[in-house]
Amino acid sequence: MSEPKKVPATERFLTAAAALGLEPHIATFPDGTRTAVDAAAAVGCDVAQIVKSLVFASDAGPVLALVAGDNRCDLAKLAAAARVSGLRQANADEVRAATGYAIGGVPPFGHPAPMPTFIDPDLFGHGTVWAAAGTPRHVFAIEPTVLADATGGESADLAEG
Repeated sequence: MSEPKKVPATERFLTAAAALGLEPHIATFPDGTRTAVDAAAAVGCDVAQIVKSLVFASDAGPVLALVAGDNRCDLAKLAAAARVSGLRQANADEVRAATGYAIGGVPPFGHPAPMPTFIDPDLFGHGTVWAAAGTPRHVFAIEPTVLADATGGESADLAEG
């Protein structure tokens, strides 16, 4: 018996987006968009318009932080917003288990199970932001308010400083 065919990450992302009533256009950048700086350079936008989908592990399970590309996530602020303890950055295996995607390509939605999601309010200062679409080479544009609706995310001050 053969194994089932693996669905490409971008197709899984598009299926999840369609389930939310979204039809994002995926932009492909062969040189990659693994970091916020790389993504901003590829897209031609400000680093602040890049959505970093960061997964953290906690005593209560995974937590997702959607952070502006020019900000660093403050663990204490995120732990307080999520009301969890033992918060730490998830490792690569934990990220894949929680989201179904590899680090550098984690989209803000379309994960196997919902997880508490918190959104950096700095993202709302832009008409359009860009997020990963399943791989480190694919991104999509979205309005921050639509992003919040799609993720069910709660706006919370997450930035260091």
